[in-house]
Amino acid sequence: MTVVPGMLRLMLSLLIVFPVALSHAATSGVSVVRDAERYRLLVDGEAFEIRGAGLEGSDAAAIDELARQLARAGGNAFRTWGTRNIDAEIAAAERHGLRVLVGLDVAQQLSGFDYDDAEAVRQQHEEAVRIIDRYGAHPRLLGWVVGNEPNLLVAEDGRLLAANPRVYDAIDELVRYIQAQPSARLTTVAFAFTPSLDQDVRTALARIPTLDVVSFQGYGALPAIPAVVERLELDHPFMVTEYGALGHWEMPVTAWGREIEEPSGVKAAGVVARMQGSILDDRTGRLLGGFVFLWGEKQERTPTWYGLFANDGERTAMVDELQKAWTGEWPSNRAPAAQRIDLDGRVATDSIVLDENVEVVARVSVLDPESDPLTTRWELRAEVVERSDGGHAEKAAAIVPLVEPVPGVSGDGAQLRFRTPGTEGEFRLFSWSSDGQGGVATANIPFRIKRARQ
Repeated sequence: MTVVPGMLRLMLSLLIVFPVALSHAATSGVSVVRDAERYRLLVDGEAFEIRGAGLEGSDAAAIDELARQLARAGGNAFRTWGTRNIDAEIAAAERHGLRVLVGLDVAQQLSGFDYDDAEAVRQQHEEAVRIIDRYGAHPRLLGWVVGNEPNLLVAEDGRLLAANPRVYDAIDELVRYIQAQPSARLTTVAFAFTPSLDQDVRTALARIPTLDVVSFQGYGALPAIPAVVERLELDHPFMVTEYGALGHWEMPVTAWGREIEEPSGVKAAGVVARMQGSILDDRTGRLLGGFVFLWGEKQERTPTWYGLFANDGERTAMVDELQKAWTGEWPSNRAPAAQRIDLDGRVATDSIVLDENVEVVARVSVLDPESDPLTTRWELRAEVVERSDGGHAEKAAAIVPLVEPVPGVSGDGAQLRFRTPGTEGEFRLFSWSSDGQGGVATANIPFRIKRARQ
């Protein structure tokens, strides 16, 4: 956002009828305007309320299919976290009429990058500039995320640490470079929702004074974001660049410290509830829109926690809930929604400990709006060995053969009779219940095996 002298800024806030462009990007097809009521995003002169998703696919074909599904559900934009697949992402956006908010490859201190290393910072800047020069004028480009969660830094013992403020100096150089281009687009920084969020934002904006848009990322914290915006008295519009299922750090854990994931139907209902008054029905007058996480599939604690799609492309109930929120209409056939999963009647919060080689019955309860017949696939995995922080890459847990599975389907659920593994350890049983119409319900339950006494 272009710096405006104090008196002129006051005059702008009093204007009622005539919106005034605040963004340097007004002549490039993307601009932010403000009247007495609210900030608005304009794309090619038309109001553009972001109905977006963070999109991530493994290759060009997967990216294109996800973009098609997003447009079909009523979405109009997606964001990324890097530029490795930028050609495929922009091509998919063009093909399906979407806009792209591109994540520049600005390294996190969480991954070990040292912002006191001037040479490393210089090289990173030059690499980012090459991307900006090549893609900055593309008509599908909405803007740039010039730093994803730069305020997130976690010590080995799990404590949150203060970020090196020089990260914001490096971001400021890139923001200014973008804003100097004839075809400049919006610039934003995406802040993790941490206990020090208020101070993090103030520190960043003092060092990045021309930033166009402030972005926040919150899961269980989503409903609190409007209060943060008002408390900070932001003179900026804002976006929510990540929201979705409750984060693994926000969920109950077993007695041995494994996070408990909500079944897909519970997740979907929870996301919609948290969207009320935050993504939907904005009370601040500053919200430009949001991006749900994650339009695709991702391994983080489990292969089902954050992804809105299964690895075979089937969609979960959250996709349909978003379509209803974005368009006012449900799809013609809705995905099933898992409500509960248990082992011999016990749920995950019971911290289930079982003996080796004993027979147990797992049951998942699934609701399907059209009462479609469901086919349930079960899978047993060991738990993740090394747990990642901040969404970084995480190795999937090993699959463990199910012993003597005898599945049966009845009514609104499915059950599995199996024998527990013959070794001590931590395990998690997964279910995928498909409706044959492209929808799937997911659920999982952690348990522990102890060695039987001799």
